[in-house]
Parts: sequence; C-alpha cells; structure tokens
Amino acid sequence: MELDFKINDFEGPLDLLLHLIKESKMDIMNIQIEEITKQYVDFINKQEKMNLEVSSEYLVLAAELIEIKSKMLLPKPVMDEEEVDPREDLVNRLIEYQAYKDITKVLQEKELLRKDIYTKIPESINQYIDDKHEICADVSLDDLVKALQSYYKRKEDSKPLKTKVTMNEISVASRRSDIKKILKKSKKISFFELFSVKTKEYVVATFLAILEMAKNKELVIKQDKDFDDIICEVVK
Repeated sequence: MELDFKINDFEGPLDLLLHLIKESKMDIMNIQIEEITKQYVDFINKQEKMNLEVSSEYLVLAAELIEIKSKMLLPKPVMDEEEVDPREDLVNRLIEYQAYKDITKVLQEKELLRKDIYTKIPESINQYIDDKHEICADVSLDDLVKALQSYYKRKEDSKPLKTKVTMNEISVASRRSDIKKILKKSKKISFFELFSVKTKEYVVATFLAILEMAKNKELVIKQDKDFDDIICEVVK
C-alpha cells in the first residue's frame, strides 16, 4: 500500500492509525492487527528515510502495536476466566477519538453558522419614546422592523447585484453622518432608499443610525397610511 502523507497531515498517532484502518476498510471493532501494524511501521520508516522528524508519540504507538501483535501470535493458554482481547484498550481509544473528531466537526460547522448571527444586549425601547416631541408619526418601532424585514427579504429573492468586496468596516456613526448629508440636501427621503447596499453589516448599521437620529430628534419618521412609503424627514 503506497502512502504519500506526511506526519504533519495528522493530528497525532491515533489520527494516523484511524486513517490507515479506514483506508484498509477494516472493521474498527475487529482490527487485523498484523496488517495494520505493518502499514503503520512502514509509514514511520518511510518518514525517517525521508529525513522527516517523527514525534516520539508516533514511535510509542508503533511499539504498542508490535506488543499487541506479539501477544496475539503467542499460543493461548487454557484459562478458566474469559480471555481479554489484547486489542480492546486500543479499540476503545480509537472509538473515543473518532467520537471526538465527529463532535469537533459539528462544532466547527456551528461556529461558521454563528458568524451569520448578530445579537444585541436587550434594552428598553422607552429611550426612543419622547412625549414632548413626535419622533415617529403613526409609525411604531415594530412597524419599522417589519418593514425592514420585508424589504430585505425582497432584495434577497431578487437577482444579486454586482458588488466589490471591501474590508472597510461600516459603523453606525458613519451611517449617521451619511444620512445627515442626504437630509441636509433633500430634506426628506424614503426609509428604504437609505439601504442602498444590501450587506448585513450595512443594513444593521443603517437601521441603528436611523433609530439613534430619531431618538436625538435629528429626523422624524412618517407614514400617511398603512402600506404607504415610510418617509424620513428633517425635524422642523
């Protein structure tokens, strides 16, 4: 069996041994110890011939395999008690290691999914309510969230725009500054027109910027009738 792997391709001797067992299509519960020992030792010898450093832990497992092989070749004495399989401890370690690898893979997949989730510390929305000044005329915070979700869903279902990937971070402060410039020139603008870029970072930063500006009385949000366009205006 030709092996072209280097020691660094494996996370340790058990990883290497598990690979050899799978490549040989062996049953992990019934390892053909003589064959697998030969493959493992040949692999180690090949690394040494290539002047590659072999960690001592790989050599320890090689010695263990040879010991198990020797025990299995010895004549079995007649014993009253049930004989213990010399491979048992090794098999248990391999099963435990395989379970560890499987759960590690699952956790890595969960970690990748977690990167697409954005969270915020819960806070009272009372800070956005001001009885002395009408921030949102006939538009509640829930209305804005639902409108944004509906708008974003429509954009996801549409044909993707050609965009250039950039590493520049979009901050709430930068979006507030941009919106101020727009309102200074136009006095009012559609709520949805402020979301010109469809990345999650841009949408979240823009939405939070609008809420902060409403709270600070820098703009007022209006909607004349249900399902009409939501308008952001400069506070008069």
